[in-house]
Amino acid sequence: MMSTTTPRRKKPATTAIVAISALMAGITAAESAFAQQVAPGNRRASAAQGPVVNRVVIEGNKRVEKALIEDQLQARARAPYSQAAVDADVQRILEVYRRSGRGLAQVTPRLVDLPNGTVDVVYTINEGDKTGVKEIRFVGNNQVSSSRLRGVMQTTETNLLSFLKSTDVYDPDRLSNDLDLIRRYYLKNGYADYRLVSSDVQFDPNAGGYVITIAVEEGEQYRFGSVSVDPRIEGVDPGAVRRGIATSEGSVYNAEAVEKSVQALTTNVGRQGNPFAQVRPVGTRDPSTRTVNIAYVVEEGPRIYIERINVRGNSRTRDYVIRREFELGEGDAYNQVLVDRAERRLNNLGYFKRVRISNEPGSSADRVVVNVDVEDQSTGSFAISGGYSTADGFIGEVSVTETNFLGRGQFVRLAGQLGQRAHGVDFSFTEPYFLGYRMSAGIDLFSKFSDQTRYSRYENRMTGGTLRLGLPFTEEFTITARYSLYQQSLDIPNDVDQPFNDCSAPIPGYTQLNANGSPNRQFCEGNGEASLAIKESQGDTITSLAGLTFNYNTLDSIREPRNGFYAEVKTDFAGLGGDSRYFRVTGDARYYRELFEDVVGIARVQGGHIMGFDNNDGGDNGDLRIVDHFFMGPSLVRGFAPNGIGPRDISSLDSRANAIGGTTYFGGTLEVQFPIWGLPRELGLKGAVFADAGTLFGYEGPTRFNLNGGSILDPADAVCTQDPNVPQNCIEVLDSEKIRSSVGASILWSSPLGPIRFDYAFALSKEEGVWRDGVRVGADRTQAFRFSGGTRF
Repeated sequence: MMSTTTPRRKKPATTAIVAISALMAGITAAESAFAQQVAPGNRRASAAQGPVVNRVVIEGNKRVEKALIEDQLQARARAPYSQAAVDADVQRILEVYRRSGRGLAQVTPRLVDLPNGTVDVVYTINEGDKTGVKEIRFVGNNQVSSSRLRGVMQTTETNLLSFLKSTDVYDPDRLSNDLDLIRRYYLKNGYADYRLVSSDVQFDPNAGGYVITIAVEEGEQYRFGSVSVDPRIEGVDPGAVRRGIATSEGSVYNAEAVEKSVQALTTNVGRQGNPFAQVRPVGTRDPSTRTVNIAYVVEEGPRIYIERINVRGNSRTRDYVIRREFELGEGDAYNQVLVDRAERRLNNLGYFKRVRISNEPGSSADRVVVNVDVEDQSTGSFAISGGYSTADGFIGEVSVTETNFLGRGQFVRLAGQLGQRAHGVDFSFTEPYFLGYRMSAGIDLFSKFSDQTRYSRYENRMTGGTLRLGLPFTEEFTITARYSLYQQSLDIPNDVDQPFNDCSAPIPGYTQLNANGSPNRQFCEGNGEASLAIKESQGDTITSLAGLTFNYNTLDSIREPRNGFYAEVKTDFAGLGGDSRYFRVTGDARYYRELFEDVVGIARVQGGHIMGFDNNDGGDNGDLRIVDHFFMGPSLVRGFAPNGIGPRDISSLDSRANAIGGTTYFGGTLEVQFPIWGLPRELGLKGAVFADAGTLFGYEGPTRFNLNGGSILDPADAVCTQDPNVPQNCIEVLDSEKIRSSVGASILWSSPLGPIRFDYAFALSKEEGVWRDGVRVGADRTQAFRFSGGTRF
C-alpha cells in the first residue's frame, strides 16, 4: 500500500504572531533610519526649524523703561529664533529711543547658546546722549515770520533750557499735531488759501540732532466780505438765528469764527423746532478785493437718529463723565456739529491722551452708532513751588492736585504755604456738573496769615470758607453765586522788636514814661505806632457775605493772550449775620490786541467801591471797619509800595506806615508787550513798557475814640486831646483824591520754573503829604523796583 502525506496548515495564532513580529521589525528599522538622520546635532531637523528662544534679555537701558521696549519686540520666549525678527527688533528699539530724544543710541544683539537647542537673545543698548530738534526751518512763509510759526508749535528747538523740558525731542505724533496747529493759525488769520507743501525730518549725526523743514504756501490774506444767512427751511426766522454769528464784514477772515458761527446757528435753529437742520458755510473768494463772502445755508439734513453711544477705552474715567459732554443722547436726532463740539470739549478736559469720535451704521438706514474712543492719562500732580516777591518776601508752597478725582471729573486741591510774611493752608473742591446739570459747584476752605507791619502795623489771620455755584450761560459768559463766612483776627505786635502799641500798653523797661506815668508820646510814636483806627479794629470779627461774579471771556489763550476781551464784575453784600455791614462792588476789564507780529497791546481798567450801612447805633459811618476798606499799591499803580497810596492817619509820627484804607478806587493801565529781539523765543523772555494811573480815597471809619474802650463815632460832645504829651483820642486823616501815575518797563519770563516778572517804575505824580512840626507826614510810599515769581519742580 502506498501512503500519502498531506501538508498541515499553520494555526491562525501563529500567523498573527509572525505578522506582528514583521511589523515591529519594520517600525524599529524606520526609527533607526530617522535617528540616523537627526542624531548628530539635529543636523537636518534643526537646519530646517532653527533653535528655540529661551528668553529675551534687555541690557543697558536706564533712560527708557524695559516694559516700553519689550512691547515693541517680535522675538519672544518659547518661539522659534528668527534673524529677521531680531533685525526688526533692533530698528524698533532704535525708534523708541529716537522718540525719547536719543537718536544716537546703539543696539547690539547677540545670542547665548544653551543646551537642548535653545538660545537667549540679548539686546545690549548704548543709550548715548540726548538728541533733540536742532533746527526748525520754514520755506515759503513770506507773510508770517519763522519765529512766529515756531511759537505756534509744541515742538521746540534745543537750547540752554533743554535739561528742563522734553518738547525739543522729536516725536512724529507731536509734529503731526504741530502741522495742524500751523494750518489753524493761518486759517484763523485770514490766509484762506494756505497749503502745506511738505514736511521733512532728517537726523543729522554731525549736528547731533534732528532738522525739521516745513514748506508752506501762504497765499494772500483775506477779509470777510458780505455775511448772510440763507434759510432753506420753512419757518426759520433769519433775524433770530443771526444773533449767534461771530463773523463780521470787514474783519480778517477767521476759520475759527466761522466754526463758532456754525455751532451757534445750529443751536438757534434747533431751538426753533428743527432738530434735523444743518448749517453749511459757503465761502466765495474774490481775489481782486481779497475778500471772502460767507453765506450760512440752513437746510434740512438727513433724518438720522442716534441708536447708541459706545464709550470705549476709559479704564479710569466714568462713562457718565464722558457722556455728559454731549448735547445729544441716544434716540436724539444726529447732528455732526454737536458731535464735533463734544469732541472738542472732551479734549479740553485734559483727562485723556487721545479722543476720537467715529460713526458706524446702525440697525437700520436711519440709525447711526456713535463710538467714542478715549485713552486715560494721569491727572494728578504733586508740586513744590517757591519764590520771592518784594511784597511777601520768600515763600514756598506744597500742593497736591487732582483734576479727575476718582474718575468723576471733580477737581480737588490741597496746598500749604510758608513764607517770611505770609503762610497758610487752603483746600478747594469743585464739581463741574452739579446735580447733573452744566453748572459747577464748589467749596473753598482756607486759613491765611499775613504780616502787614511793614506798611500798616498789624498782623491779620483770616480763616473761613466759600461756597460757589457757577452758571455758564454761553461759552463766554458765566455767573457765579458765592457765599463766604470767615473770621478775621487782627493783632498789633507790641514787644521790643515791634513796639507798635506801646502808647496804649507800655512795655515795661522799654517805653519811656512821663512824670504822671503815661507813655511819652514822642517816644512811643517815634519808634512806630499803630493808628487808633487799627487799634479799634483789634480782635476777632465775623464776616458773612453773599455775592455774585459776572465773568465774560473771549481771550484766545488763558496763559498768553494776544487778542480778546476779559471782564469780571463782583458784587458782595455783608450783613447776613456776623459783624460786618457793607455793600461792595469791584470790576476789572482787560482788552488784548496784537498790534504787530508778536507785539501785544493791553488796555486795562479797574475800580471798586464799598459802602457801609447803618448799624442802628446812631453813627453816620455804618459798621465799616478798617479791614473792610480797600488797600492799594502796585496792583493799581506800579511804582508804589503795598498799601502805599490812599488815606493815611497823619496824627501819628509814624504816619508813613499807617495806611488806613479807602472806600473808592479806580485806575487804568496801558501796556505793550514785545519779544526781546535777538533772543530765542524758547527762552520765554519778553519785554514790556507801561503807564499806570489811579487813585484810592474815601476813608469812612471812625476818627474819634474812647480810650477806655469802644469807639465814639463823631458825637458832638467828643473833644480831641490837645496835649502833645498825652496819647491822643482822635486821628487826623489825610484823604486825597489826587491821581497817582507812573511809567516803567518790565521783563517777563515764562520760565519752566514758573512765571517771573521784573517791574521798574517811576512815579510821575503822587501825594506829597503835609508839613507838621517840621516833618512831612502823609506822603505816599513809593517802590521803584518790584519782583515777583515762583518755581515749580
